[in-house]
Amino acid sequence: MKTLTTILLTLILGVTLAQGAAFSKDAKYRTTKVQITAEKPVTAGSNTFKFSITKDAKAVNAKVSLKAFMPAMPGMPAMVSKVDATNLGNGLYEAKLNLAMSGTWQLHIFITPKEGKKSRVKTTINF
Repeated sequence: MKTLTTILLTLILGVTLAQGAAFSKDAKYRTTKVQITAEKPVTAGSNTFKFSITKDAKAVNAKVSLKAFMPAMPGMPAMVSKVDATNLGNGLYEAKLNLAMSGTWQLHIFITPKEGKKSRVKTTINF
């Protein structure tokens, strides 16, 4: 009986930890790659994301801004969250996005280098 209880508690703990895993997603546009991570699972409300941005396998130093939006649906208006990311150096950026509700959010990452062409990387966040 003691062994069965131990196995059951281990399984419950394992499932709970699997549900609480951190967020990670990769996005790409041509030679620009963005790795998006969060230490906590994405939830409705304020979320802190970190972005690692490379172009041609080199760290990007640029102004980075984000636009997360959910299109209008019947009975619900469109929702938008815009923010400028903080440059942490060496191609790393951090931004706090407010996602008003759960669902699928479109995420556009605007990358504006001091020299060269501006680019946009698109992906989705679903929670």
